[in-house]
Amino acid sequence: MTRAFKATTTCYNKTMDISIIVPVYNAEKYVERCIESIIKALKESKCHGEVLLIDNNSSDGSLAILEKYQKEYPKIIRLLKCKTQGAAATRNYGITKAFGKYIWFIDSDDSVTSDSISKLVKKAEEAKTDLVMLGLKRVYDDGHSEYIPPVSSKDLEYKSKFIRSELGQVQVLIRRSWWESHKFKFKEGIIHEDMELLPSIILYTDKFESIDEPFYLYYQNEDSVLHKTKWDPHYYDIYVALESLYKRFEQAEAKEKYHDELEWFTIWNLLVDSAKYFARFKEGKDGFKKNRQFLCQYFPNWRKNRFMNQKKISWKFRLLLKLSYFGIVKY
Repeated sequence: MTRAFKATTTCYNKTMDISIIVPVYNAEKYVERCIESIIKALKESKCHGEVLLIDNNSSDGSLAILEKYQKEYPKIIRLLKCKTQGAAATRNYGITKAFGKYIWFIDSDDSVTSDSISKLVKKAEEAKTDLVMLGLKRVYDDGHSEYIPPVSSKDLEYKSKFIRSELGQVQVLIRRSWWESHKFKFKEGIIHEDMELLPSIILYTDKFESIDEPFYLYYQNEDSVLHKTKWDPHYYDIYVALESLYKRFEQAEAKEKYHDELEWFTIWNLLVDSAKYFARFKEGKDGFKKNRQFLCQYFPNWRKNRFMNQKKISWKFRLLLKLSYFGIVKY
């Protein structure tokens, strides 16, 4: 942590503090904001770090922007190209090329705060942890924002809450050696690749910390995969992702212990999040039938879920879930 920010191009080695992995696909409108924020955070941190800008077959001006920054900051930025299409493949590729002790995935249309890297790496080093979860701020087009706090590591039920949370890969700083030792990989060829993996990784560590600060700015822009104005058949990847996640819990022999958590995660993602897209497009009408089939197969008693029936969950929301189950819902 005391090493200077500037490093020679030959200094890439396993003693590097952090690797920032940024998949880039047709992000010319946003990627400069993202890169500038990372560079500023690295400078403030004084960490020995690298930024892996990974072009994923962009057809706009993204690659030219990445090349510009690589030339301007050759000592910290590496420009890579991943030919296999998709964010999952690009992240997996990035990990194989990273040298940092810790890795942090950052999406090309988002940004980070200037104090994020210094505080996250310091926490990870002091606590000798595998995961540090951070706060995230959703930023909307009209300027208002919404803070999403991390799961508190001080909570006795942090594993339960981690599984139930709607976290993305951007919300965790990860010890690379731990990630690689468990051979974690994002499932390629689908969207929803984060939910297919992330809720399960907490099963493999008791070394978890959190920092309740909004280090990550998650911009709700119209170009993101889940904000399209036209129907995308990949919305049905939700079933592949949830089925694969279910199998991960089986393989970890945690399906019984965390049955209710996994059930609630599935309920929320099918009857709330995915229902929004199914209801928005006429092509999504079959999704409600697929939701019923999936829940009947994996969680036939979902209506009795203990998290769904907590006092803090209003009867109106429970009614909404039941109506959504039958496709009687509009968003």
